[in-house]
Amino acid sequence: MPPKATTPDIFDQWASTAPVADADAGGAQSAASVADHNAPPATPITPTTPVALRRAVQELLKNGVLEQAAKPHLFRQIASDTARVNAQLEPLDLQVRVDDVRGLAFVAIPPNYQPDGDGSDGSDDEWTHPLVRRLRLTLEQSLLLAILRREFLQREQEGGLGVPVRLAIDSLLPQLDIYLGSTGSDMQERKRLATLLESLRGHGVVSEVDAQESITLRPMIVHLANPQNLQALLQHLRALAPQSGTGADTLQEP
Repeated sequence: MPPKATTPDIFDQWASTAPVADADAGGAQSAASVADHNAPPATPITPTTPVALRRAVQELLKNGVLEQAAKPHLFRQIASDTARVNAQLEPLDLQVRVDDVRGLAFVAIPPNYQPDGDGSDGSDDEWTHPLVRRLRLTLEQSLLLAILRREFLQREQEGGLGVPVRLAIDSLLPQLDIYLGSTGSDMQERKRLATLLESLRGHGVVSEVDAQESITLRPMIVHLANPQNLQALLQHLRALAPQSGTGADTLQEP
């Protein structure tokens, strides 16, 4: 009787096929190695901007503003190499402006900036920029901004440039009443002022209200808005206030 055919053991099957698999894997690895060997070497990037200046520009772009009082070393980097910074910002249609007197550097749009389009889309904006969000304030926010800017400049004249300007909350309440009218409730008026101050704080012009119920005005307030427009707004609202008494009736667009 002929011997019965036996099925190869499963381990024998793995042993017989393993070299083939290894050979395939080795071939793939060899091909990959050859491909890697033949790939052109990456071109190294040679830094051309000093590290300190790079850090300063990064900080400037992150916040849009750089105060000497907060970060003197970074501010000096920007102030001492403004032309180089502007050359770096030129492809972005941006520039840096430095207020040496107040120790302030901030990002701005160049005067000769030309936005895309011809205005045929019906937009009434004076300009649009892909990297800059246009600041839009309510009438009450614009009013408070005008009051704070006036206070800042007046304190500068009295105390000198570069001196921190702090204002007590209680000193602002009567000024708002002149233009907005009294609500008849001290609590409501304080709440209204606190809301307006918080909205302006997000634009970097005022600090938080401290434990002494005071705020610090930031030097950026001088450059944030057109001074002629703010002064015209104050004059217009002051002229309206005696006519309509108090309250929101005085809030009409000039």
